[in-house]
Amino acid sequence: MQNAPEIALVILAAGASKRMGNPKQLLPWGDSTLIEHSIKTALKVNGSPVFVVLGANFEILSEQIESYPIEVIYNCDWKQGLGTSISKAVKHITDSNLKFDGILFLLADQPFITTDYLKQMIAHFKPNKAQIIATSYNEGEKGVPVLFDAIYFKELEALNKDIGAKQVLSTHESKVEILFSGTKNIDLDTQTEYKAAYKAQFLK
Repeated sequence: MQNAPEIALVILAAGASKRMGNPKQLLPWGDSTLIEHSIKTALKVNGSPVFVVLGANFEILSEQIESYPIEVIYNCDWKQGLGTSISKAVKHITDSNLKFDGILFLLADQPFITTDYLKQMIAHFKPNKAQIIATSYNEGEKGVPVLFDAIYFKELEALNKDIGAKQVLSTHESKVEILFSGTKNIDLDTQTEYKAAYKAQFLK
């Protein structure tokens, strides 16, 4: 029987939440916060270490999550955009002594992504096949969560702008496989969007 792939889970949570007006990572979600919900979701993916990339509001956020068995990565260049968080995470992981077959990126403000879906992504992954497994949504978009084979680590480490990994997906489009999450791609960027999502989940 083939061993399960070694996958690092990276939660990207370095943004300043300017449109929200306050750190959206700390907004209530159920009995915790958005960032804690994403951490709990990731930690239930058995055997996969969890890394969290922080930038803006580093001190308050790191204090909020210090009790979880995760590794925090500080992105001092967070103002330059999402690409820098991906780059910092990949560099941190490749500089460590840990060896991974791939990295699965997810966002702290995607509370409808489930542990089962993350497990499904990993189950579809075959190491050393140059796979990219991206998430498809109802609107036909594809994006995060996204799982990259280790062959793309150098390319991901070179990212430095606010376009995230979209350019890597575009460059290697023939290697991209799509999974459907069963949810809408809801961006929680404003209070209105957050309140609507919270109401849909908890105030039915």
